[in-house]
Amino acid sequence: MKTPWKTDKWFTSPWNFVSEVKASHRFPKRIKFHDVCLRDGEQQAGVEFTPKEKIKLATMLAEAGVHRIEAGMPAVSKYDAQAIREIVKLKLPAEIFAFSRCMVEDVKRAVDTGVKGIVMEVPASEHIIKYAYRWSMEKAVETSIEATRYAKSQGLYVVFFPIDASRAEMGWYLNTMERVATEGHMDAMALVDTFGVLSPHAVSYFVRETQKRIKKPLETHFHMDFGMGVANTIIALAEGASVVHSTISGIGERAGNAPTEDTLISLLTMYGVDTGIKTEQLTKLSRYVRKIAKVAMPANRQIVGDDVYDVESGIIASWLKNVGPEHILEVFPIHWNLVGQRAPRVVLGKNSGIDSIKIHLQRLRVKATEEQVGELVLRVKAASLKKKGLVDGTEFGKMIKAVVK
Repeated sequence: MKTPWKTDKWFTSPWNFVSEVKASHRFPKRIKFHDVCLRDGEQQAGVEFTPKEKIKLATMLAEAGVHRIEAGMPAVSKYDAQAIREIVKLKLPAEIFAFSRCMVEDVKRAVDTGVKGIVMEVPASEHIIKYAYRWSMEKAVETSIEATRYAKSQGLYVVFFPIDASRAEMGWYLNTMERVATEGHMDAMALVDTFGVLSPHAVSYFVRETQKRIKKPLETHFHMDFGMGVANTIIALAEGASVVHSTISGIGERAGNAPTEDTLISLLTMYGVDTGIKTEQLTKLSRYVRKIAKVAMPANRQIVGDDVYDVESGIIASWLKNVGPEHILEVFPIHWNLVGQRAPRVVLGKNSGIDSIKIHLQRLRVKATEEQVGELVLRVKAASLKKKGLVDGTEFGKMIKAVVK
């Protein structure tokens, strides 16, 4: 690809690909997405998925090419355990994982579901162990060693998941992780920013210090409390992490997890990293998740928002008219087909201009003089401001009848 920043599907900055920028990148040859909608996503307050919904979402994720699916936490309820079993039985083209605490009993429940792998959590900062869990430090380590060794004995792929790692003292944290890695077992370790408190500049330090001591594949699990989850995830991948924990449209505990759509499209268009996931399925996935989660999202939400391809501004409507389909990426940095969106449309409101009116008149096959077009502009602006919203087709039709004699 001669111009990876500009294709027929996207137009980003050429600066993303200059040698001075790319020199420090250490992306692995293959990056996997590990979807956590069915576990962390459901931890968002008020979000409850039925077993049937979980099975359908898992199927949709797998069909879109998501590599791994964290199907739930068997210890939560018998319904969660049964849903995981049913997902496993489908033999989807994705690896199915369970989530558990670092407790042998939790691991047994995961084994009973037939999953291939397990993500095992344990508190990893001294303060959260002391104040939130009220455990001794040694208990956290000993339970981790025992449970991870048991998981290995059962043939599970073990991802060790240290909660609140990003607020731990680095030396203590690494000593603890190294002990679990040597005395217990981990096939991979997650870099966990439970409360989304890492700055992008701190991520490289986090990854590199971990890599010095823990010689295991690294995975990312970053939250969005400060809006940094996507940037932090990409920086960690550029340092060599190879698996992304994310959710569709960023649902999840508190402010949510790193959104799959944003991370995936950014990797593809700004870094030239193709994970093989079918991006055309993203909007459909987002709409289904919003439906079953009963979560509203901004209409202009990036990539999958319902109105993100709507144009009200008269200036942008003129751009759209001028560029034609061959230069459409002058107006939108991402082509709607790439993410399964509908084509752009010009809508009428307070910010509409002459070209906005002409586009609608042409669509309706109505001829009007320049003076009449100008009058319609004024009427649209006034009506939109009065209703604090867009002018719909019926309202515009009445204006046409009143103005175009």
